[in-house]
Amino acid sequence: MIRNRVSAEATAAYARRFPKLDGNYRPMLGLSVSSIGIGTYLGDHDDRTDAEYEAALRVALLGGINLVDTAVNYRFQRSERCVGRVIKELVGSGELRREEIVVATKGGYITFDRELPANPREWFNENYVKPGIIGAGELVEGSHCMTPRYLDRMLAMSLENLGLESVDIYYLHNPETQLAAVSRDEFRARIRRAFKLLESKVAEGKIGVYGAATWNGFRVAPRDQSYLSIAELVGLAREVGGADHHFRVIQMPYNLAMPEAFTVINQATPDGENSPLAAAGAMDLAVCASGSLLQGRLTKDLPPVVAEAMAGLASDGQRAAQFVRSTPGINVALVGMKTVRHVREMLELASHPPATRDSLMKLFKPAPQD
Repeated sequence: MIRNRVSAEATAAYARRFPKLDGNYRPMLGLSVSSIGIGTYLGDHDDRTDAEYEAALRVALLGGINLVDTAVNYRFQRSERCVGRVIKELVGSGELRREEIVVATKGGYITFDRELPANPREWFNENYVKPGIIGAGELVEGSHCMTPRYLDRMLAMSLENLGLESVDIYYLHNPETQLAAVSRDEFRARIRRAFKLLESKVAEGKIGVYGAATWNGFRVAPRDQSYLSIAELVGLAREVGGADHHFRVIQMPYNLAMPEAFTVINQATPDGENSPLAAAGAMDLAVCASGSLLQGRLTKDLPPVVAEAMAGLASDGQRAAQFVRSTPGINVALVGMKTVRHVREMLELASHPPATRDSLMKLFKPAPQD
C-alpha cells in the first residue's frame, strides 16, 4: 500500500513543472489542482478498456493533470484498479510522487467484481447479505446503501483496489437516491450516521476530506423529492465534526446543457437564496463539476455562438470543457478520458487561460424584462 496523501508543497511543485499550462492550476482545499480532472466512469468491463484507461492515466498524470476521479462501482471496480496500477507504476519509477496527486473516489452503490455475475441476486446474497455488510431495509432501489457498516467496507475495498493507505476525497455517491424510499427526517439521520463514520476515517488517516457527489440533488427545486440543501449538509457535518469538520467538497453535473449549478436559485445562504455554486463558495466548499462533456454528447455540432465565445480552441470538446473550467466557482472540470488522444486534447486546452467572464456570459440569455 502506498503511503501518504496529497500535500500543498508537492502539488505546488507539480504545477511548477508545467509552466506552459497557462492558468491550469488553481487553489482548492489548500492545494494546487489542475483545472481539468480525469474521470473514469465510462467504458466496457473488459481488459481492452482497462489498457486504454491505464495508457490515458499515464499521459494525464505525467502531462499536468493531477486530479483523478473514480468510484468503487465504476466498471465493477475495474476503474479503481486501473488507477491503482498506474499510480503504483509511476510512483515506483520515481516519475510521480503520491503527494502530488488528488485521488477521489466514492461509495454508495452496490458493485460487482470485474464482471456481471451469472446470478446477480445469488452473488449479492453471498457477498453482501451473508457477511452482514447489508441488512434488511438498508438497500434502496435495489442498488444504494450508505450505512456506516456498508461505507466502511466500501472504503476498505477502494483502498485495496487503489493500493493506497488513504484517499484525498471520499464522496457519498448520489445520497439523494435514499430519498426515494425514506422520509426527510430519516434521511438526515442516515446522513448524520454516515458523516460520523467518515469523520472517524479522517481521524484514522484513511480519508483527507469527504463530500457528496450528486446528480440531481443540488440542482433541482426545493420541492423536488431528490433536493439536497447544501447548508443543511454543512450543518449536519458541523453537528458531527464540530467547527473543524471535514465535509469540504461537493460534486455535481455542470455543462453547456445542464447549467443549473450557475443559473438556478435554489440554495439558502447567509445572504439569501442563491445558486449552488454561490452557496458552495459561501460555505467554503470546493466544487468539482461532473459531466463536463455530457458523456461525449457535447463534443460535436455545438452552435456557432459557442465557438465565438470560447475562441481560439480547436474542437467542440475543448470548447465545452472550457465553458466549465471558466465558470466562477468551479474548481475542477471532470472529463471522462479513456484514450490518450482525448487526454492530449484536454492537455492542449489546459495550455490556454480560462475564458473571461464577458466571453462566458455570451452563452447566457438575459432574463426577460417585465
